[in-house]
Amino acid sequence: MPLLPSLSGLILPGVLKLLVSTLRLTVINPRQEIFDQTGKRIFAFWHGKMIYGWLLAQHLFPDKTIHAVVSLSKDGEILSRTLEKLGFTLIRGSSSKGSNEVKKAMLTELANNGIIAITPDGPRGPRQAFKYGTLRLASAERVPIIFAAIRYSKGFQLKSWDRFEIPFPFSRIYVTIHNIEVPEFKNQEELKTFEHQLSKSLADD
Repeated sequence: MPLLPSLSGLILPGVLKLLVSTLRLTVINPRQEIFDQTGKRIFAFWHGKMIYGWLLAQHLFPDKTIHAVVSLSKDGEILSRTLEKLGFTLIRGSSSKGSNEVKKAMLTELANNGIIAITPDGPRGPRQAFKYGTLRLASAERVPIIFAAIRYSKGFQLKSWDRFEIPFPFSRIYVTIHNIEVPEFKNQEELKTFEHQLSKSLADD
């Protein structure tokens, strides 16, 4: 068992929970009925906002088990150990590795009215662009996507592909909730057009 993922799995959950406990949350357009209703749903947020996004899923759905889609990369291994400690169940894989297994696992959980949490531009980008697979699945299965647009009042940004952001302790978090009903697509062009428009409307810049 690699030392770094093991240590991270022990340390990061506590550090993350401590940081998040200091943050002040403002939810815009909460529409409580979205969270009270039963049924299958996909909860999404950008990869660069994941330091708060995962725990936000648990905050918004406190009585639900959240099934987190995490890549098979080394970073994904560290993240998976952290999320397990935080009470998530895992679906391992991505659009580039294990995509068929991910789809099957997602369909299984959705069939049981589960909630899937996903970063739709992960694990490698393009930044803040929905992967086609997520939209195809949501369209075919008639699953609404609840997207959380997250903004930190104070924090710093890494020079990574996703411009990963870390909020400062005691800063304010602004979350805008978007309830997305994905239409049926007659062809690939319709899917591409929808993806482009959706990603542009939800992008930070």
